[in-house]
Order: sequence, then structure tokens, then C-alpha cells
Amino acid sequence: MTYSLSDLANGADTVLNTSLLELAGTSITLATLLVFGTIVVVTFRLSKMLQRVLAMWFHRRGVEAEGSLGVMQRLLHYAIVAIGLGIALQTVGIKLGALFAAGAVFAVGIGFAMQNIAQNFVSGFILLLERSIKPGDVLNVDGRVVRVVEMTIRSTIVRTRDGEDLIVPNANLVQATVNNLTMRDKTIRLRATVGVHYDSDMRQVRDVLEMMAASLDFRCAEHEPQVLLLGFGSSSVDWEVSIWTEDPWASRKDLSRLYEATWDALQHAGLTIAYPQVDVHVDAPLVEAITAGPKLVG
Repeated sequence: MTYSLSDLANGADTVLNTSLLELAGTSITLATLLVFGTIVVVTFRLSKMLQRVLAMWFHRRGVEAEGSLGVMQRLLHYAIVAIGLGIALQTVGIKLGALFAAGAVFAVGIGFAMQNIAQNFVSGFILLLERSIKPGDVLNVDGRVVRVVEMTIRSTIVRTRDGEDLIVPNANLVQATVNNLTMRDKTIRLRATVGVHYDSDMRQVRDVLEMMAASLDFRCAEHEPQVLLLGFGSSSVDWEVSIWTEDPWASRKDLSRLYEATWDALQHAGLTIAYPQVDVHVDAPLVEAITAGPKLVG
């Protein structure tokens, strides 16, 4: 039994156009599945190619932020895949409007379940566009100084001074107040407070603190140190010494060095650093009664 070329073509056409199922009022055949698969494969290949082009563009412009490049590549991938899937569905005859209407209830349920993920996704996109936070930045988050290690589309990985890695949702960085210590420059101010005895020469105290602050080798020379009298405490006259440094990550160590230098300068000058104490004053009649001792009753 022989088959002509036309018979084979008719058979292939019958197989390709046989309806397999219906989706959103559209008949799905083997041919439409092949077209759909081809468009999806081309979409993913196009996404990879454009991601490589984006990486080359970043490197040519001298951009070293690998975390930002990764986020950009993921966003580009999601955008291209979404467009490709839309084209594939429209090509095979599936109307997106009807498909969305059919799955509206299911989509609402999924939306409620994934609202936090979507919120973090949008927040990651905002951080990417604003570039207010970048890998390598030093932040103060919830009272902890951390360094940004990596930024992903959902979260940001930071490292503390103790070597701990923390995963911070991007929504927290967008919605909360975050102190970026290296956003515009790396200079920050350090403040040390000290209390001296009320009998001290306050002019000498000021001169000693100013000379000490000016002599520190780790301070930023572009900003002059500042010495302020804060007020009169219950046991001391309180002063503040402030300097500027260029390494926020080492600010804790530099503040310790500032306190040590303050202690040494005041001790060397013979000035007393006050500490809390209580003076008790006794009235004269009570003193006489105590010194007289108990009376003998005979």
C-alpha cells in the first residue's frame, strides 16, 4: 500500500489541526502548541542575549555595581518573558481578556497570598531606579550599622560588624527611615561627652579639648573639630567634643579612640573628670548633739 505526497500532507494536517482541548473558548491543537512552544523558546533565548548585552553595556560604562546589574537583568528577563507569553497566547488565538476573566477569582486569591512578595518586588524596582542604596553602602538599620553585600529583586543581604548576614526585605528599606552613611560621601560626625568637676577652670577645659581634638590623626582634616559646653549637671559641667571621620564602618573604633584621647588629655592637664556623688550637710544642733554623746541619767 502506497501513499502519495498529498496523502501524507493531508494526514499531517489532520494530526496538527486535531483539537486537543478548549481554553477560554479557543480550540487548542498540536499546531498551536508547537507555535506556542517556539515563541516561548525564542523569548527565553532573546532574554539571555539581551542580558548579556546589558552586562557588556554596564562594563563599558565602568559600572561596578554587580548587585544592581543582577537586579536589572532579572527585571529585563521578567519583562521579556511577560511580553513573549502575551504574544504567544495571542498568536495561538487565546484572548488574554477572556483568560483573565476566567481566572479572575483565582487571581484575586493568589494576589492576596502574594501581596508581600509583590510589595518587595516593587520595592526592589524602586531601589534600582533611585539608586539610593547600593552594594557596598553602610547603613544604619534599626540601630545596627550594616554593610550592603547583595541586592536581589526580593530582598537585600547586609552584613553586621559581627560578621552576621541579615536578609532584609526590600519593602523595609523603602517604607522605613534608613540612614545611609555613605550615600553622598563617607564623612560622618562622632561625638564624645565628658563631665568635669565644678572647681575646674572652664577656659582651660575648652583649650585642652580643642587642642586634643585638633591633634587626632584619624579625623577628617577638611572639617574643624567642635567643642561645646552642653550644660550644668548635678555633679559635673558637661562638655561635648565632636570630630569628623571618613570611615563610617570604623566609627565605633574611632569613637573609642576619641574617648581615650579625651581621658588622657584631661588627666595630663590635671583636670578632674567628675563622677556622681552626694554631699550630706548636717545642721549645727545635730552636730553638737552627736559630739556631746549620750547623757548619763542618775
